[in-house]
Amino acid sequence: MSLPALHFQPWGASLQEQLDAALRAEAAGAAVVWAPELHRSAPVTAAALAARTTTAGVGTGIALAFARSPFLTALSALDLDELSGGRFRLGLGTGVQRLNEDWHGVTWSRPVHRLRETVAAIRLVVAGAHTGDPLDFAGDIVRLRVRGYRRPYAPVRPAVPIYLAGVGPAMIALAGEIGDGWISHELCSPSYLSSHVLPRLGARPGLEVVVSACCAIDDDAARARAAAAGAVGFYASVRTYADLFAFHDLAEEQQRVIEAFRGGLPADGLAGAVAPAMIDRLTLTGTPDEVASKIAEYSGLAGAVKLGPPTYGLPPERIRVLQERILRLIEELCR
Repeated sequence: MSLPALHFQPWGASLQEQLDAALRAEAAGAAVVWAPELHRSAPVTAAALAARTTTAGVGTGIALAFARSPFLTALSALDLDELSGGRFRLGLGTGVQRLNEDWHGVTWSRPVHRLRETVAAIRLVVAGAHTGDPLDFAGDIVRLRVRGYRRPYAPVRPAVPIYLAGVGPAMIALAGEIGDGWISHELCSPSYLSSHVLPRLGARPGLEVVVSACCAIDDDAARARAAAAGAVGFYASVRTYADLFAFHDLAEEQQRVIEAFRGGLPADGLAGAVAPAMIDRLTLTGTPDEVASKIAEYSGLAGAVKLGPPTYGLPPERIRVLQERILRLIEELCR
């Protein structure tokens, strides 16, 4: 049985360390390196990755779809595709209401419909910005009317692949309908992918399914699980993911995490409230052989598994060690 392609989300205490990790992942055989958006700007990090790498694909995993205009997002995608020599993929997600409104001053309205229109407007600009023709898009939420503009650079490709992140059923279905790929939440088991996600994505040819995975590898499986506990606790504190935990028979365990959070523990300090079953069912943790076996369980379900080390509640030196073990596993599996 062939393994899914291995993707990698590099971590670094500095941007230079993040880039160095991406280069090592590329040399080890990672097919794509992804730039997240939280503590750094995804397009800026992706630009640095595109300039340093030569063979691996580069993606934003994920950039916020509504915090920038579709026009600016399209220009960034064109620049990144040029910088990477056609290796770029634009990963977009909506974010949640509070983040959009409180952090970015963006009005929250019908996110699934708005993302549909946003993607259509981005594709319009990518395809036509260099022609000098008018660029018109009149959606219910997204509007675009550009006259007298011509981007004086030919695009590398007529289209840039767009990957959509989705957790809820409507957003997953949208990714299956209009996306070039779908990117999962960091906690996405093979059973959940098979029963809840793939039926909603459909089987459209060419759609790439990318599973994001919180991955902790240690020769001591207990230490690996302890490293991943903080990430699980962070997500368990959010009621948005109640269906995910309930599907895995972890509703009571999630409730205990929520109670610990309400009791005053910070979101990145909930590791002690996380039951071992939550880690075992929702993360790729354990010895190298155990993690390799867990990756193999996605064969036939996902086209790729994106590995990244847990970070919540962990000091940089521990994250660094965990990332090193992922890089070594990628090299071993890609030989």
